[in-house]
Amino acid sequence: MDKLYHELQRFGFSKYECQAYVGLLKNAPVTGYELSKRTGVPRSMIYEVLGKLMAKGAVFTTPSEPVKYTPLPAKNLIERLRKEFEDSFDYLEENLTSLDSDQEADVIWRIHAQDRIIAEMIEMLHTAESELWISAWEPQVSQLKETVDKRIADGVHVFSVLFGKIDIEMGVTLHHDYMAIDIAEERTNGHLTILAIDNSEVMIANFSPNGSDAWAIKTKDPALVLVAMEYMRHDIMYGEITKSFGSEKVNSLWQSNLDLTHIVTGKRLKYK
Repeated sequence: MDKLYHELQRFGFSKYECQAYVGLLKNAPVTGYELSKRTGVPRSMIYEVLGKLMAKGAVFTTPSEPVKYTPLPAKNLIERLRKEFEDSFDYLEENLTSLDSDQEADVIWRIHAQDRIIAEMIEMLHTAESELWISAWEPQVSQLKETVDKRIADGVHVFSVLFGKIDIEMGVTLHHDYMAIDIAEERTNGHLTILAIDNSEVMIANFSPNGSDAWAIKTKDPALVLVAMEYMRHDIMYGEITKSFGSEKVNSLWQSNLDLTHIVTGKRLKYK
């Protein structure tokens, strides 16, 4: 029921209005006093709440003594709300967008919360016209894969770097399994995730390994797009070189050199 109330509240209903309307759907017609007892809406507020519902056209009175209340059928209410909001969106699309100035290329949008970040990523995937570059970990990979597959079917070229033991392919795929995962995780303090589209827009995100926190930036700033693209290009090439020469040989190269160890792990060690 909380979910139902939450959705109604998104359309301008207060919590008490939600309780009263749903209570009427189950029990109408009833008096305000009876409705208060059945729904938990305080008796001191029930008539104010019913008045607001009547103003919304969601509740009507029936000719009786004492006065009883009955709801607009749920189907009719939904149709009315849909029509009102569609009209509002049509108006805003016509009038609000005309006021929108071109955004500067270097605007950086900051985004928090994992669900919001994933939603923004999926939106970016849908807007790509020719090329997608992705560097990602689980569970984000699984959340993006369906949309990525659809874009591949649309003819969009996809290049991906996937971290962890993931039996998934997304376009031209490099599995970043040639180095211990905890090295990258510790160096970036999380799961660094990058999505770039058409060499013109990038999102850089970091998800905590335990799923407790996440942040991201999204921008069309050419400098940040370039840095992100170069990062992924070099990651892919390093991975392919490691495959060709063998991970043991490549790892021994940086593990035997303190400066390279610092570059790879982010940890500065001292020469003895």
